[in-house]
Amino acid sequence: MDFAPYIRDIEDFPTPGVVFKDITPLLKDPSAFQKAADALLGLVGNTKIDKVVGVDSRGFIFAPMLAEKLGAGFVTVRKSRKLPYKTISQSYDLEYGTGTLEIHTDAIEKGEKVLVHDDVLATGGTAQAVCKLVEKLGGEVVQCNFLIELTFLNGAEKIKGYRKEALLQF
Repeated sequence: MDFAPYIRDIEDFPTPGVVFKDITPLLKDPSAFQKAADALLGLVGNTKIDKVVGVDSRGFIFAPMLAEKLGAGFVTVRKSRKLPYKTISQSYDLEYGTGTLEIHTDAIEKGEKVLVHDDVLATGGTAQAVCKLVEKLGGEVVQCNFLIELTFLNGAEKIKGYRKEALLQF
């Protein structure tokens, strides 16, 4: 299925000069939503996964479904001061600013195989930060999974040591 028609461009969001890829048209169509979830699962193949990490906030949409279908646990990585338990943090650069991500200290056990999922791979800063957090806890990132990759921003360069898959490339 071609998912591109379900992605809407929003110019100058969240800041002037940025063209935001809006996935809400995909999410509101039940058939497209389910087919995208199935296609994202297909990108994983037979790889053993212990935990699926969803990235705040749109990574939380598909990551729990992937975890359930893979028989894996679901872990949230959130923006600073949003998690209630003990955390570790990692700062990062993104297309339109900087930020800090956090993960619970007990979210991933040493040696666990981890799938990182987010909606968009842009400059790669967020994905790189998440991979660092997983590794700080002793996990092994076996794949980074995205609904969309913005190839012109070269974000894949920041995660070139990891397997990367995306349903759509712009």
